[in-house]
Amino acid sequence: MTFNVNVHGKWILLGEHAVLRGCPALAFPVFGKSLELHWESAGPGAPFQAVFKGERGHEFRLLFSGVFDRALELIGRPQDPTLRHGTFEVQSTLPVGAGLGASAALSVAVGRWFVARGAVQERDLFEFCREIENLFHGESSGVDVAVALENRGLHFERQSGLMRGFDMSWQPQWYISFSGARGITSECVSKVKSWIAEFPADGERVDAQMREAVILAEKALTSVASTEGEQSARFESLRSAIELGGQCFADWGLSGGELGRHMDWLRIKGAAAVKPTGSGGGGFALSLWRERPAAEIENQLIPVFRDDHS
Repeated sequence: MTFNVNVHGKWILLGEHAVLRGCPALAFPVFGKSLELHWESAGPGAPFQAVFKGERGHEFRLLFSGVFDRALELIGRPQDPTLRHGTFEVQSTLPVGAGLGASAALSVAVGRWFVARGAVQERDLFEFCREIENLFHGESSGVDVAVALENRGLHFERQSGLMRGFDMSWQPQWYISFSGARGITSECVSKVKSWIAEFPADGERVDAQMREAVILAEKALTSVASTEGEQSARFESLRSAIELGGQCFADWGLSGGELGRHMDWLRIKGAAAVKPTGSGGGGFALSLWRERPAAEIENQLIPVFRDDHS
């Protein structure tokens, strides 16, 4: 028997952190970054092993066994020889700790293997993968897992369980780019929670600000503009939403250091709006541009959709 699955990374437009407290989030796949999991059976009693290949595969070497063991614990079969056999091969272009959903991609890939083996029901897959991802986040909102499973843009709400497909009426010029520093999601989540516990009124204010940014961006991206003035107005609304979300990260103390310097560089080079994407503290930044960047700048950026260079 063999098994193969490919899972894309994700980027979040708006809603990070506040999604844990009821704010909606807007998130999309990164089609150029993915993790592929391949498995070949050798029969019960045969060696159980994992090999790691590709540009970023080695970064999952220390993560895979923990994810697999956690999955076995969740189904109550930690030592089951019918599941613990064969060779897994992990190939990845997704970096770990950069805010592109590497932990969710691994959790979903492993989760789909358990479904294929009949150990988990398809209807339980989202919650199963979210529980696995708690290993990395401490408390996973599920938004990364949802995008990895659905492989499309989503309006996601944790409390209600809403995962609504998000279709845009136009395509902005926007990109993601690596700041040069890694961030640890669980540490960022803990930092925000501690700050809110110390300053609850400010915490409520910033969460409300992030919710406002989500609503503003969703309206801007779904509106139809027939005149140049209307097109300009919806761009300004999206720009304002991204800047508003970026201010939330600044208030949480998650946009300094290498990430802050990288965002300053993007603004100097002409980006109209910039914010962290993911947990912050490092990782990737999202940038919105009025016009396509100059080639020497664009070569350092990653288009967030397939057709950005068409």
